[in-house]
Amino acid sequence: MTEKRKLRSTLMSKWTKTKLLVVHDDVKSVIPDTRKLSKPTLKSMLSTYKMVYVKPDVGTFGNGVIRVEKLESGGYSHQLGTKVNIKKDFDSFYESLIKLTGSRSYLIQKGIHLVKYNHRRFDIRVMVQLSPKGIWETTGLIGRVAHPGKIVTNYHSGGKPMDVNRLLGAHLSQNQMTKTIGTLERLGVKVARHMHAKYPGFRQLGLDIGFDRTWTPWILEVNTNPDPYIFNQLSDKRMYRKVMKYRRASL
Repeated sequence: MTEKRKLRSTLMSKWTKTKLLVVHDDVKSVIPDTRKLSKPTLKSMLSTYKMVYVKPDVGTFGNGVIRVEKLESGGYSHQLGTKVNIKKDFDSFYESLIKLTGSRSYLIQKGIHLVKYNHRRFDIRVMVQLSPKGIWETTGLIGRVAHPGKIVTNYHSGGKPMDVNRLLGAHLSQNQMTKTIGTLERLGVKVARHMHAKYPGFRQLGLDIGFDRTWTPWILEVNTNPDPYIFNQLSDKRMYRKVMKYRRASL
């Protein structure tokens, strides 16, 4: 296996990326509690958080992501795509969940109740790239609004790309929006620097950041092979042109 392929394989693991980042004081507070899936761990995390996401350790486009909840009625539910399954007791619930995960390695992530736009969850993809001068820079921000009835925001799962100003402007004042965008840009650069210090072989990454109801930004996922073409969905092409310029310079 070449070094480049080995790097790509290593950095596809959400567990590897989580372990790398949680040791850094400047980002660990916005990384949701994440652990490896097991029956006792799931029971414990549901008791603490009531809602979690069960994600494949290696996977893209939101495929295989399951929303799991402990219901007020005492039962349990899991949702994959638009299909919801409810069980009265934990044992039968876990059995049905394991049928979905199969033999693949899965993680449990504390559930974040995302802020919504028109009753649909959204998060923000933050594109960070190494500039032609070798400096990490946040080059693009784009909102991703979930398909109605679905739990993931990914474009490939029916999510709708949207201008960040339009999304944030529905909730925040201009001053708050400016501060929030600055926070996202700085957070992206911090994560890139930490990851690059450990794995210097990559030149770009995409952070998926969601906000809870207190407007805390949570790093839901870090992708070291982000799709740049989502930015072409925006009517203003300046961001897309910059992303592609930096991408070509790094090839």
